[in-house]
Amino acid sequence: MKIAILSCFYPYRGGISQFNACLYGELSKNHIVKAFNFKRQYPEFLFPGKTQYVTADDEAVPIESVSLLDTANPFTYVTTLKAIREWEPDLLVIRYWMSYFAPSLGFIARHMKKRCTVISILDNVVPHEQRFFDKPFTKYFLKGSHAYVTLCNAVAEDLLELAPDAQYTVIQHPLYSHFGKRLGRDEAERKLGLESGMKNILFFGLIREYKGLDILIKAFKGLGPGYQLIIAGEPYGSFSQYRKLIDESGCQDRIHTFLHYVKDSEVKDFFSAADVSVLPYRSATQSGISSISYHFEVPMIVTDVGGMKETIGDRGTGMIANECTPEAVRDAIKKYFSDREISEKYKTAIRKEKELLSWETFCKKLIDFSFLFKNTKR
Repeated sequence: MKIAILSCFYPYRGGISQFNACLYGELSKNHIVKAFNFKRQYPEFLFPGKTQYVTADDEAVPIESVSLLDTANPFTYVTTLKAIREWEPDLLVIRYWMSYFAPSLGFIARHMKKRCTVISILDNVVPHEQRFFDKPFTKYFLKGSHAYVTLCNAVAEDLLELAPDAQYTVIQHPLYSHFGKRLGRDEAERKLGLESGMKNILFFGLIREYKGLDILIKAFKGLGPGYQLIIAGEPYGSFSQYRKLIDESGCQDRIHTFLHYVKDSEVKDFFSAADVSVLPYRSATQSGISSISYHFEVPMIVTDVGGMKETIGDRGTGMIANECTPEAVRDAIKKYFSDREISEKYKTAIRKEKELLSWETFCKKLIDFSFLFKNTKR
């Protein structure tokens, strides 16, 4: 089967691009696959991080792609559509995670719908940080696909609110397995300059308001001297509010910050040093961070929002904080470290989940689902 994937690939960096590289690699084992990439993903003034692109020291997978789509230039919508049409795919897979992309991706999906099966993988339907145009833009996009894949039930519920008749399936986010093997804890701590013999708490990933780092810093303030907090990731926006909380916490010497985009080869350092990964999100669907935690067999403490309970708590791979507050997160951390058997129970559950969350399984389910709509082409 000929499969076109329309989304971001190398030289763009980040979780979406990493996911797409893994998807491309696995689908290419049994199908003819072509990647259609952005020529410009965002105008620079809309991008809150330092750069959208891989740098010289990144180890991103260099997927071969055709870079055509400029989201800010409608003329490229037509150019991209023409290129995909001329390639004549049997299946077009589109990734959708933000309403900003709805006009460009929606235009192409609508015009390809009569020529091939169009399946969209939805990371989010309702954004974490909402704006007035999100719902109308997303509704426009959703009319272009035959069916949808969501990565958790919470996103499926959001989908049905905007498109009650939508055809969909839920396939859980596969594991990111390209970060290498876990290091010895002592080696990881030495590389990061951490004190040994401590209870290590990890906050990992892009730092955005909805991810609740401020909640974790406030929670950490009430923990004893045997704990240390590792914050690793690039801030999207100013870090000043978090720095102020750290400075006022009275435990600055036990809070270690690594405020940069963490390249692939560095990821293992942080997860190999961690006892637990904490995701104190104010809102969430699923999280790519949980897939990394699974890979390194690091249990998680998460808040009960979106799909976090479904993908972590219900599977027994981590602990749920009762509320999205510093007090609740602190209590969960204390409970986690109160008994070694708790972490071992979660690690056992993670090992079982890892067997189910392969890219081979994800792609097989995606292809099988797409065949249900093969005869809907006109």
